[in-house]
Amino acid sequence: MPPNARILIVDDHEDTLYALESALAPLGHLLGRATSGDEALKQLLRGNVGLLLLDVHLPGTGGLDVVRYMRRLEQTQLIPVVLLTGFVRDPQLGAAAYALGVADLVTTPVDPWALRTKIRHLYDAHQRHLALEREIRALRARLDERPGTPVPPALPHPHAHTSPAQPTGAHTGKLERDRT
Repeated sequence: MPPNARILIVDDHEDTLYALESALAPLGHLLGRATSGDEALKQLLRGNVGLLLLDVHLPGTGGLDVVRYMRRLEQTQLIPVVLLTGFVRDPQLGAAAYALGVADLVTTPVDPWALRTKIRHLYDAHQRHLALEREIRALRARLDERPGTPVPPALPHPHAHTSPAQPTGAHTGKLERDRT
């Protein structure tokens, strides 16, 4: 995913989309919009989405259904999702949302400053995670390019007191003396 991935805002009410876009515009990220769950899924599958701000109650494919589908696909399963609901906190909705790995469940109307702060944090953390994954893949590819180079063994835990010849947890029958 490119570093300029969009924040996709999904709501079936045009005035809510406009308000959310206005609240998030100061972040300076590209913003996308969708008015249905099906449209959101199409945009997610096209790629370049770095965060999803999704209304729970959409006609047709609802917000939770979108998240369920996303979590089954490798290309979308790690995208952070913030769910929006116009209803008072429902414990069952919260449990279902968090079980699907939703980052947050926000009740509307939202405080624009608080929403911007949450979105900025989640988006930036996700982008850093993706950058680290790219770096790991590049390093592994460099290692794979060097034929015959053995992969070094993992280092022992710094607090381990066993010798390489002595397996962890083995009993020798000798008492270890204080080495101070």
